[in-house]
Amino acid sequence: MNQVSLRIGPGITGLLGPNGAGKSTLLKLLTGQLKPGSGTVRVAGHDPWRSPDVFRLTGYCPDTDSFYEELSGLDFIVLMSRLAGMGPAEGRRRAQEAIERVGMAPHMNRRIRGYSKGMRQRIKLAAALVHDPTVLLLDEPLNGLDVIGRRDFLRLFRALGAEGRTLLVSSHILHEIESLTQDIALIHHGRVLADGAIGEIRLLIENQPLTLQMTTPKPREVGRELAAMEHIYSVTYPEPGLVVARTVRPDAVYEALQAGAMEGRFEVNGLLALDDNLDAVFSYLVKE
Repeated sequence: MNQVSLRIGPGITGLLGPNGAGKSTLLKLLTGQLKPGSGTVRVAGHDPWRSPDVFRLTGYCPDTDSFYEELSGLDFIVLMSRLAGMGPAEGRRRAQEAIERVGMAPHMNRRIRGYSKGMRQRIKLAAALVHDPTVLLLDEPLNGLDVIGRRDFLRLFRALGAEGRTLLVSSHILHEIESLTQDIALIHHGRVLADGAIGEIRLLIENQPLTLQMTTPKPREVGRELAAMEHIYSVTYPEPGLVVARTVRPDAVYEALQAGAMEGRFEVNGLLALDDNLDAVFSYLVKE
């Protein structure tokens, strides 16, 4: 990591970047597994390298497995609860609650050795939740999950964020994070390229055309008006009833469409920014 400056608040933040970008390194700094060579790291006001309080406040789901394979899922989570300082009765109760929350109750008495990859992901998440942390650091938690598992995890993450917890969810699969949250941090080669809301990050990209698609019963009339504007790079008609334009001034296009519709010169039934998404933002920002 190098020259990273990042502040993450309550709710869900997606930590995005390709494999090797530095996502796991950042999470290890936040959990006190690595000591920063310079600068400071704070989690809920505590230095994770020096303060054991961080471990009570933080739940960590690593990208690698590290289990006692001969234990059952329940026994493993009970062990994690005891290490967190709970007594036997409370630890067992909290373990069962965490296991149920991640959808592993039917399998909690099976040995971990026989778990599938998806089951292992679920039991890791239960371990991160058992001590009721306020901060959750989740490293590629969707890896190895089937479609139903991914749906369940995304639903659970939204619920945890709505409870006021802080979730930092790392992934290299952009559309999954885009469906989970609008707050993201993009990381590449150990540097944070940008952070904030997806729309705000898109506005940081200067001189990059935005692709707009308009649905209209008179595409040629709309296209002619747009083609006459100074900041239009291209106008195409991919199929009947559609106009696609590329522009560095989407605000001017919005105003022109609104004026034309109000004056009755044409009708626009739909407007969509085709590349106002994480894939487009990331591809722009990582250009060498």
